[in-house]
Amino acid sequence: MAFTLTRLLFLLLLSYCFFTSAVLADSTLKTYIIRVDSESKPSIFVSHRHWYSSFILGDGAAPESASRILHIYDTVFHGFSASLSASEIGSLRSNPSVLAVFEDRRRQLHTTRSPQFLGLRNQKGLWSDSDYGSDVIVGVLDTGIWPERRSFSDLNLGPVPKRWKGVCESGEKFGPLNCNRKLVGARFFLKGNEASGRGAGPGIGGGINNTAEFRSPRDADGHGTHTASTAAGRHSFRASMAGYAFGIAKGVAPKARLAAYKVCWKDSGCFDSDILAAFDAAVNDGVDVISISIGGGDGVSSPYYLDPIAIGSYGAVAHGTFVSSSAGNEGPNGMTVTNIAPWLTTVGAGTIDRNFPAEVILGNGVKLSGVSLYSGPPLSGKMYPLVYPGKSGVLSASLCMEDSLDSNLVKGKIVICDRGSSARVAKGLVVQKAGGVGMILANGLSNGEGLVGDAHMIPTAAIGASEGDSVKAYISSTTHPTATIEFRGTLVGIKPAPVVASFSGRGPNGLNPEILKPDLIAPGVITRFPVSCPGVRKPLPENLNYPSIAALFSSSKTGVQSKSFTRTVTNVGDPKSVYQVKVELAPKGVSMTVNPTRLVFSEAVKKQSYTVIIKASTNSLMLDDSGSAFGSISWSDGKHVVRSPIVVTQVSPL
Repeated sequence: MAFTLTRLLFLLLLSYCFFTSAVLADSTLKTYIIRVDSESKPSIFVSHRHWYSSFILGDGAAPESASRILHIYDTVFHGFSASLSASEIGSLRSNPSVLAVFEDRRRQLHTTRSPQFLGLRNQKGLWSDSDYGSDVIVGVLDTGIWPERRSFSDLNLGPVPKRWKGVCESGEKFGPLNCNRKLVGARFFLKGNEASGRGAGPGIGGGINNTAEFRSPRDADGHGTHTASTAAGRHSFRASMAGYAFGIAKGVAPKARLAAYKVCWKDSGCFDSDILAAFDAAVNDGVDVISISIGGGDGVSSPYYLDPIAIGSYGAVAHGTFVSSSAGNEGPNGMTVTNIAPWLTTVGAGTIDRNFPAEVILGNGVKLSGVSLYSGPPLSGKMYPLVYPGKSGVLSASLCMEDSLDSNLVKGKIVICDRGSSARVAKGLVVQKAGGVGMILANGLSNGEGLVGDAHMIPTAAIGASEGDSVKAYISSTTHPTATIEFRGTLVGIKPAPVVASFSGRGPNGLNPEILKPDLIAPGVITRFPVSCPGVRKPLPENLNYPSIAALFSSSKTGVQSKSFTRTVTNVGDPKSVYQVKVELAPKGVSMTVNPTRLVFSEAVKKQSYTVIIKASTNSLMLDDSGSAFGSISWSDGKHVVRSPIVVTQVSPL
């Protein structure tokens, strides 16, 4: 009897443990974004918030559930984000009013001369004709803004456009007085970030690092201030970077107004739920342009209907707001471009004709070209012993990671550090801490020959992968290797330029190869409402009215293959214009025919269509190292030239 009772108590305790574990597991909250058919809201609910609250815990539980709703979306799309348990999500997925459910994800953040390099001139041409972007309102989704910068002065600017409905939110070291006629609005979004960071700690799952951040629109990182000033900064005279790139700093649209939307936080990234809330707010506020340099960075492209940036930008474009996004920093490998939705303008990173050369001079007389923005005391031609810690085979030492260098090995020497894993400038600080006098920062294969000039704390030159190999080979060839570094200041007129930066995301488009992405380089499917299209064939992606053309031919077929592309153009210039076509740079093995060859516009005829027929011969088609061939067609009226890039490639059938 005692044994039976003991066994019963044990089983009850075991059952209780299992039950408790299940409850605890189910109570683990994650942040989700829920897209809802707003038209199906029952009339008994006074607002969408009350209705959404009932989704979570049922009728009568709105006060408790409402506290877990983070954002309500009602402009770029309809729905909400909330901290939910697994069982609540299961229930939501079965709700007929719920269109989509996806988990919140963390995203990552992806010039005095740029306007001149782009050919923009004062009092002449496009810049002057647009009045330097006067009264255009640019919304920047980024890390916030540092309002005291000279780039954000409102000197001599007129009143804020009456259509503007935004606000200047108060917070830590930021208030209404920080906005003006230039910086017309500022908001910050952190609910999604904080919810994802509960119990994880800053920089792990999310959460704001209070020691490094401002709970306000103020920029603690610098990225947002940089992107905002690049887009629309005022003229800032006598600007330089520690003496480099001296000149007048200004944005591409210096008279445009700015609105800052802080969605990214130092050390903790940017969360989809907050990004969508910023899209919603920006469109409601009345911005004309949204600039967003944020992306996934994981090499995987989500379907458009599950990509919050694609969803938010679709809603924005539907409201007449132009959206510009970054292509990402995951290059130079192929298919690394992010933000690839057709309605987005995706911008890759390109160089300009300016360089900051630094020269590594080896003990054997060999000179290697590099770059640097180091502005401290020079080495003055003195040769120092040269050492490569990575020669030991220890990865952390080759990368000059924190506490990885032996001071006995590097003291008084120039140290070679491999690029990667840690910040470039931080490697120099590690070298300095260990007693090194200088650093040569060498690219690996993944970075190739693409160089980035940094303001290093010790004499440093960044060099490409081939130069890095040369330095390491020199060290192995002699018992007493030496080197010095000379800094050449700022040079302009460098050619070729522009060149796609090594880190810039590259195509092809991972979801729709027929749509060329990125759309351009610059210095530095699901709809909102149900749509029925009876009797209409699904259009081909390659016939989307896109300015570029991507012709994909099957690699399994032989002989000549042909594809036809139709485009429609709108005349925005002189009403009576005639444009003549020119086929340029036709790739070998490819023929291109355009019909008609002339487009005649008048007061009554503002739109014209044309067809491009591309034929490729598998016997003579010449593709480059990227597996593609490139060409273009251009239309000219003798004054203006409108160019469409063309890419020809071969694909294997699935």
